[in-house]
Amino acid sequence: MGRIAVGDKVEVLDEVISGKVTSIDSDMATIMTPEGFPLKYAIKELIKVEKAIKVSNYEAAQIKKEKEQPKRKRTTSTKPKERNAPKLEVDLHVHQLVKSSKGLSNFDILNLQLETAKRQLDFAIKKRIQKVVFIHGVGEGILKEELYYLFKRYDNLKYYDAEYQKYGLGATEVYIFQNG
Repeated sequence: MGRIAVGDKVEVLDEVISGKVTSIDSDMATIMTPEGFPLKYAIKELIKVEKAIKVSNYEAAQIKKEKEQPKRKRTTSTKPKERNAPKLEVDLHVHQLVKSSKGLSNFDILNLQLETAKRQLDFAIKKRIQKVVFIHGVGEGILKEELYYLFKRYDNLKYYDAEYQKYGLGATEVYIFQNG
C-alpha cells in the first residue's frame, strides 16, 4: 500500500466516510467528502482507494433493473392501490447516512441530511417517481423546516405530513407532478 498523498481518494477505517485528501500536516490529513465537508483524520486511520462508487440500494436496484430490461416502449397503467403507495422512502436519521457521526458538528450533520434529501429528490424527479417520503424524525423541527425550505425551491411538487399511522409526526411526503 502506497503512501497517502494530496489528491488521493481515501476511506476512513471503521467509518463509512470517504473523500479526497486536500492537505497533509505531519500525521494528520484533511479530506473533502463528496458532500463538501472537510474532515481531519490521522493518516493511519485512512486507506487509499482506487475507484469507489457508492449508490443507495434503491439506486442500485434501479440501475440493475434498467440493464436487465431490453429497451422497448413501456405502457404502464397504475392500479388504484399503487397510486396511493409511497414509491421511495428516504431515512434522514444520521446513523442511516454515516456509520459514525463522531467528529461531525450539528451543522455538518444537518448539511449531510439536506444534501442527501436533495440528491434523492433529484433522483426521484429524474426517474419519474411520484411520491417520496422523507423520514426526518420529530426532534426540534430544524431539519423539517430546512426540508420545507428546500422543497419550496421546486415548482413541480407539493409536500405534506406523511401518513400518521405509519410514520407518526416524523415524516414528510413529497408528491412530484409529472409533466407530460
